[in-house]
Amino acid sequence: MLLDLAEHANDGYIALKDIAQRQGISKKYLEQIVPILNKTDILKTNRGSQGGYMLAKTPDKYTVGMILRLTEGSLSPVACLDQDPVQCERSGDCATLPVWQGLNKVINDYLDSITLQDILDSRQERYANDYMI
Repeated sequence: MLLDLAEHANDGYIALKDIAQRQGISKKYLEQIVPILNKTDILKTNRGSQGGYMLAKTPDKYTVGMILRLTEGSLSPVACLDQDPVQCERSGDCATLPVWQGLNKVINDYLDSITLQDILDSRQERYANDYMI
């Protein structure tokens, strides 16, 4: 949904039915996501016949990591990393904790380095090099 809004940012407010149709997903599913996104000021909303949704900021301000944490919750590979510092009573003796901490850092650093604009640019680059004669 957010990628669709980013792609159509110059079109003004976008109706959920248009997003659903373009993305091949149900409008009901989008209606379940909207309240989560509205709570965090990611979206601007306009009601009425010309109503719909648009991003509150430019696409370069939204990272994949931010969006996934908002919609999915924690990105941690193990539950004990959901708290900082780690609260697990076994953390002092856990041989695998450094492995999970390293993986958690890689996941978060990677997802936080990709913006909606990066995804749009990548798609545009891929199609720009697709010639047919």
